[in-house]
Amino acid sequence: MTFQHGLSGLNAASTNLDVIGNNIANANTAGFKQSIAQFSDIFANSMEGTDTAQVGIGSKISAIAQQFGQGTITPTSNPLDIAINGQGFFRMSDNGTVSYSRNGQFHVDDSGYIVDASGANLTGFLADENGDIKASGVPANLKFSTSDLAPKATTTFDLGFNLDARKTAITTAFNATNPKTYNSTTSGTVVDSLGNSHVLSLFFQKSNTAANTWTAFATVDGKVDASGTPIGVTIGGGPSQSMVFDGDGVLQNITTPLTLNIDFSLINPALGATTPQAVSLDMTTATQYGSDFGVNAITQDGYTSGRMSGFTISAEGVILGNYSSGQTKTLGQIVLANFVNPQGLVPIGDGHWAETPGSGEPLVGPPKTGNLGVLQSNAIEDSNVDLTAELVKLIQAQRMYQASAKQIETQDQIIQTITQI
Repeated sequence: MTFQHGLSGLNAASTNLDVIGNNIANANTAGFKQSIAQFSDIFANSMEGTDTAQVGIGSKISAIAQQFGQGTITPTSNPLDIAINGQGFFRMSDNGTVSYSRNGQFHVDDSGYIVDASGANLTGFLADENGDIKASGVPANLKFSTSDLAPKATTTFDLGFNLDARKTAITTAFNATNPKTYNSTTSGTVVDSLGNSHVLSLFFQKSNTAANTWTAFATVDGKVDASGTPIGVTIGGGPSQSMVFDGDGVLQNITTPLTLNIDFSLINPALGATTPQAVSLDMTTATQYGSDFGVNAITQDGYTSGRMSGFTISAEGVILGNYSSGQTKTLGQIVLANFVNPQGLVPIGDGHWAETPGSGEPLVGPPKTGNLGVLQSNAIEDSNVDLTAELVKLIQAQRMYQASAKQIETQDQIIQTITQI
């Protein structure tokens, strides 16, 4: 008689209990993937060929297989909580040592890098100063820049409006400070090279010398001389610009944008902004109908400097910074990695895995490409452990352990009986 069967059963059951216990202990660990113990039987080798009547000598744990099934995705209030929906792993770097993780609970360290709880850096493709991502080469550690977003001087100013054809022509000279010398006015914002905002005002005076003809004037920050004449601004190369409409109210003499030149050295020399500043003023859609004056479109491309006030992360992993100036800028893109055989990855703790020859080379790329999953910000992927199922397995493993122990006890009793004969 042999104790081998019971001993091997005890060892296998003990390991199975360890695997189940580890699953239960990590039921609340974000990104954790459960494992299962796989059993196999043991037979002694025979020197004389195959013995069809051979009795096995027990069981063993042949493998502890990781189960990389999707965990439940739970919403959170932290935008740096990121869940992977689908295949792939976050690519992490710890001083150059690369590992892989499904735990997307990240935060920003004191240097601005995106890291997990163990201090490993999240990697991805960085964006250049223009916000363009170059998705090539080796992914780098992702970092939030704390510098202000540089301002952009206004280069285009588009204005769509209607002039009221019913208005009475004005015979007096234009004076920006006297509303009786113009029929209509509107204003918008232009930004200089230093990010300072200025008020661009446009005035429209109906001509008393020609039908369907208007004259446009412009001021910046209301800068005028004693007679109300604009200072430091030219429109279309001169102090004013004629606007001629046909009988259907369609603008005839302006078919391309005008150049609006602003001389800040005359308007406010203390600012030190680059001067002169040329702005392309597009009024080609202006009309003259028998209805009230109204502005239907006004846009300009400049913006002031700003500090990052928040960020968003898209399903493709693109990190978009939101700035106090109302602008956005691409900061980088998170990458994911996948493997031909994820079962070949070796767990190294802290929710990380390391590649091995058995896993194959990592297939790295942006989310939502190839067989890589998509990202969901403000969410985490829970452990894929089914606690109820694990408790049932625990009972079964306990029964297996008890049965193996009973088998050893029985063998002992039989040996005692034989020795007493």
